[in-house]
Order: sequence, then C-alpha cells, then structure tokens
Amino acid sequence: MAPQQRQTRRRRLAFVAATVAATAVLASGSGFAAGTGAARAADPPAPTPAVTPVPVPPAVPPQPTTPAVPEPEKPRADVPAFGAYLDYGARGVARISELSQWLGGAELRVGHTYLPGDRWSNIEGAPGFLDVWADWRTEKDDRMLVLNVPMMERNEENVSDTQVRMLLRRAAAGEFDHHFRALGERLVELKVPDTVIVLGWEMNGITYTHRCGPDPESWKTYWNRIVTTMRAVPGQKFKFDFTPTRGRDAIPWTQCYPGDDTVDIIGMDSYDQPTGLSFDEQIKEPYGLQEHVDFAKAHKKPISYPEWGLFRNGDNPEYMRRMLAWMDEHKPLYNTLTDYCPHGVWQCGKNPKASEVYRSVLFGRTDPAPVPTEPTGPTTPTDPPKPTAPPACSPLDLGDWVEYWLGGKLCLRFDWFSRNR
Repeated sequence: MAPQQRQTRRRRLAFVAATVAATAVLASGSGFAAGTGAARAADPPAPTPAVTPVPVPPAVPPQPTTPAVPEPEKPRADVPAFGAYLDYGARGVARISELSQWLGGAELRVGHTYLPGDRWSNIEGAPGFLDVWADWRTEKDDRMLVLNVPMMERNEENVSDTQVRMLLRRAAAGEFDHHFRALGERLVELKVPDTVIVLGWEMNGITYTHRCGPDPESWKTYWNRIVTTMRAVPGQKFKFDFTPTRGRDAIPWTQCYPGDDTVDIIGMDSYDQPTGLSFDEQIKEPYGLQEHVDFAKAHKKPISYPEWGLFRNGDNPEYMRRMLAWMDEHKPLYNTLTDYCPHGVWQCGKNPKASEVYRSVLFGRTDPAPVPTEPTGPTTPTDPPKPTAPPACSPLDLGDWVEYWLGGKLCLRFDWFSRNR
C-alpha cells in the first residue's frame, strides 16, 4: 500500500471512530429509542432480528475467502404446511410472498391452484398454465403444490343428472383415461411429480358435473381408473386427495369413497355455513368435522383442508379461532384458506375481526405452536401491540461508506451502559 493510501486510510478510520463515539454519547441519553419508524396500531409487533456486534477491523483488510457452499434445504416433516388460495394464475404465485410478509414472515409452504374445467384440453394442463406454479414449487424442497383437477369438462355448466349419469358410465368404461395420462405426463415434465391432486372435489354436492350422486358406483370406478392411469406415468409420485364438502349435502360422502388403494389423503372443504350453525355443530353434525377425522383414522390416512373460510355467518372471529385451533389439534397434512370475498381475510376487507384473529395466530409462524380454543380477551384491528422488552443491542445506521470500512453494521449494546454507569 502506498504512503498516500495509508494516510487516507488513517483519516477514514479516525472519522469512523469519531462517528461511533458521537453516536454512543447520543445513545446513552434517557431519550434514546431503537429505530425511527412507528408501527401502525393494527400491526403485531415485528420480531427483532438478532444482530451480532461487529468489531472494528484491523488496519490491514482481511484477505477474501471462498464462501462456503450452503447445504441444500431438507423438507421438515415437523412443521405444518399451510397456505391460501390467492388466484389460479401467476398472480396467485406472486401473492404468496406478499401474504407471508403480512403474516410477519410466516412460511407459506403450500401453493394451491385449480385447472379450468371448461374443456378437456385445459384439464390436461394446457402449455404455459402450470409453469409458474411448477417454478415456485421447485425453488424449495419442502414446498407443496396442491392442484384441484376436474373429472369432467363443462364442469360448472349445470349439466343435468341424466347427462351426468351417462357421462359417468362412459368414464367408467375408460373413454376419458387419455386426458389424465396427458396431465400426468405434463406434471412430470414440469418436474412436479409429487403434486397433490385434489380430484373431483366436493363430489357429494350438486355444483359440479363431476359429482357422485347420480351414479356412485360408476363414479368410484372412474376415480379408480384416473388414479391408476396417472400412477402408470413414469416418474410420478402423485398423492390423491379425496375431498368432499362438510356435511351430508346431496349424498353422504362416505358413499362416494373409492377405496384405500387409490386414496392417499382424506380432505374436507369446510366453510362457515349454513347460517346460524355454530362451530360445535359443525363438529358434531352427520358427516361433519369429527366424522371426517374419525373416518380418516379408521382408514389410516392423513387429513387435509384444501378449502376453508368464512361464508354464511359473515365476519365471524369465533369460527376463525376455532377452525385454526381444530387444525392445530388434528394436524392435517396441509390446509389452504380460500382468500377472496366472502371467505377470505387478507384480500377481503369485509372481515376485519376474523382477519385479526387469523393474523395474530399465524403471525411469524414457523412451528406447530398450539392455538387457544377459547378467546383470551377482545381482539380488534385497533388494539395496540403489546409492549416487548428492548433488544440486547441495536444496530447503528452509520451509512454505507462507514459500514464498508467497518466490514458491517455496528451494534450498540444496552447492557454495556447499565453495567458501566
């Protein structure tokens, strides 16, 4: 290093030392507070990041070292997988990180979307539709892609029972198998062979053309054909989720169950309905939440909740609290809130009370923390955050130029002042 460079270096270090000393004098005053931003009253307190004190480097900068190569992340079976349905396309993928930020960095490991059921070419997974979801899934090993797959085209066109019965009999004879072979090949090609397939969801109702009620035996035969066809695709690791809607609906969902050999997960879509039905009644009703758990246990299958959320009873914080507690107790393989009006809490501003419950329970969640089953006090969007203990040390913002010469941020320890008064 040339003499002129050494002199410049000494001047810079002297400036840094003076800056640090001046900052320490200011920090020791009684009016010092960490940070300058003011959190909104509706926000839970943000977690304080751990900051390691950085010593002033020696006069000679350390030699650069080769950064260590991080080990690949491994799936964590002990952490519950949850997420939300945010949109079926690219916007849904982009909003996953935004919802995570709203939840204080909580890790959303489930991406959930639906194949259009208007025509067979879309049920096969049209080129370009699933690519962005596959890219999101493959970024981390412990993520899960949940894909609702219709069993029939014209799936929401109010097809009559007579037509559905005829279609199911054709399907049971194998007429539509090739569409599902194409879908399986498409998912393997996109490197998402472990996709969870929610096949023919809410089959016990009257909404969809792929409903079970007009001919349960043909429906079950058709389900088995689809699963067998997709499992025959080389490289596949699909999991098939049998998901009725909660309650009896048009037909008891147990009459549609196709058998343990072709079902990997027993799910349930469970919204807060009908009007006036309490959560306890949702548990105890025929084919309700308790029967779902008991049925899955008897068949040695994990459970899931691909769709859940508010509905007929409006902004119901009690439902939200109890449903989250129910899932923490019974540990589904995954759950995904339906997050649009009237069901949701992030993209729907009509449910502020339930939104506050959802956010407060899941804020920053990265582990299976228990959820209280009873309310512990009033919670409203205007409640102020609870006070927290000050951090052990606070990073000093000295500017990019100073931090460059220091080699990082400087951390001011509060306990040093208390010990040296």
